[in-house]
Parts: sequence; structure tokens; C-alpha cells
Amino acid sequence: MSGAAGVAEVSDADFAAEVIGAELPVLVQFTADWCPSCKQMGPVLSALATEEAERLKVVQLNVDHNPGTTQRYKVLAMPTFLLFRGGEPVKSLVGARAKRRLLAELDEAL
Repeated sequence: MSGAAGVAEVSDADFAAEVIGAELPVLVQFTADWCPSCKQMGPVLSALATEEAERLKVVQLNVDHNPGTTQRYKVLAMPTFLLFRGGEPVKSLVGARAKRRLLAELDEAL
């Protein structure tokens, strides 16, 4: 899968270390190769990863390759964004959106 530039891919195997154990809040995009809206979010996620690096970690998880994590968090639609803080999901967003709107929605939880 071609992930967004500057956005790490996580898997079932390293999800706990990369997301649950992260010091910063982590925005996880649950994505799939067949999802056009997910691809559309690539540039937005790349920009967020760069511009918000001080206060937010941005990662992607391919749902087709990582069913365990996908099922654990009951992700049914793509793209789904889960914001984790202190190892817990604190915000869930479904669907593509503009960077400004995504940031505004995340701001209240950061």
C-alpha cells in the first residue's frame, strides 16, 4: 500500500507499541487500498503529520492486512480516524474531510 508521505504505517503487531504506548496523542487512519476517499486523505494526513508533529503523531493502518485491530475498535467504514490519547481512543471520525475541518474536530480532543 502506498501510504501518505511522512505518515508511518502500523500493523496489528506493532499497534500497542506505536499507538497505545505513544507519548503524544496519535491519529490513526484506518484505510484500505480499494478506498478512494482514503487515498484522497493522503495529502491532508501528510500535511498534518508535518505541521502538527510537535503535538500529534499520525499513522495509517491497512484494514485488510490488520483485521485484529480493525475488529477491536469496531471499524466498519473507510476512512475512519481514531484519536488516541494516553492509550485510549478519545475521538472517532468517519469519512474524508478538509484539513481545516479535521484539525478543528481534533483540536477539542487534543
